[in-house]
Amino acid sequence: MTKRARIIYNPTSGREAIKHDLVDILAVYEQAGYETSAFATTPEPNSALNEAARAVREGFDLIVAAGGDGTINEVMNGIAGFEHRPLLAVIPSGTTNDYARALKIPREDPVGAARVILNPENRFKIDVGQVEDHYFMNIAAAGTLTELTYEVPSQMKSMFGYLAYFAKGTELLPRVKPVKVRVTYDGEVYEGDISTILLALTNSVGGFEQVVPDASLDDGNFSLLIVKDSSLAGMLQIMAKALKGTHVDDERVIYVKAKDVLIEPLNEADRLMINLDGEYGGDAPKHFHNLHQHIEVVANVEQIPTNAISSEMTPEMKRMEQDFIRDVDNHLADE
Repeated sequence: MTKRARIIYNPTSGREAIKHDLVDILAVYEQAGYETSAFATTPEPNSALNEAARAVREGFDLIVAAGGDGTINEVMNGIAGFEHRPLLAVIPSGTTNDYARALKIPREDPVGAARVILNPENRFKIDVGQVEDHYFMNIAAAGTLTELTYEVPSQMKSMFGYLAYFAKGTELLPRVKPVKVRVTYDGEVYEGDISTILLALTNSVGGFEQVVPDASLDDGNFSLLIVKDSSLAGMLQIMAKALKGTHVDDERVIYVKAKDVLIEPLNEADRLMINLDGEYGGDAPKHFHNLHQHIEVVANVEQIPTNAISSEMTPEMKRMEQDFIRDVDNHLADE
């Protein structure tokens, strides 16, 4: 019986690179033994999600999410709710491409990304986060600092990728305010002020690779990071440590592994927005559950380390990182 693949691609993502390489990409999946067709997403809400769900119902064996992190998240959401889920492949063409980083998929070569499937050993099952009827593959976040995701201009992200967040970081910090919450995780409870909460499934958070340095793709746990300090000096110190991965031992930080997490604001006046893979996911209270090894994906398995993702920075990106570190040092000196 012939296997079938459906490529769901964003025709406007990544300077339209995928659209130009589509014929060659189709040929790769045909070579891998799949009768392959393609669907271009539209501006309609949930276009990629709806097509992915349709492909699952139609019995497709492989679904390829081609685009940025938003497209990949939509496709995954279209798959994750079904009892029988097809194999998922990723062709990145966005800006940060967090999940492609985690899977070691080539990020500048769409055809090369497709070719990963040609090695039959390049697949394994990954964890997926669930909150109500929504799913996420990379990270859930809450707190004032998560507003960065919404405030970085899209043009800036297109130019500089994840380091666009550096340029906004020190602008936003003076606006950080504490939110009083209750966080219940695997039977443990924290009650008090927070500035940021992260639940990570990979250790690439907006391209920052040391924020959750030992996150695992398939161990059944979130890496839960709670930042309690919301003062300007404290936040700057913690961010400076986070660039080196030493923040996890700071007494102002809780860093644990957890399968189930409940986040509840304790003051009715406090709005706590939830960010799921870079998109608004509603307001707390929310209950998060790790679905252990829920979806099988295509990945460069041999290149995936157990607890790290390698960094590939251009000279321009290195300059922006150095500028950010200098800004942090200047703010700390003024305190």
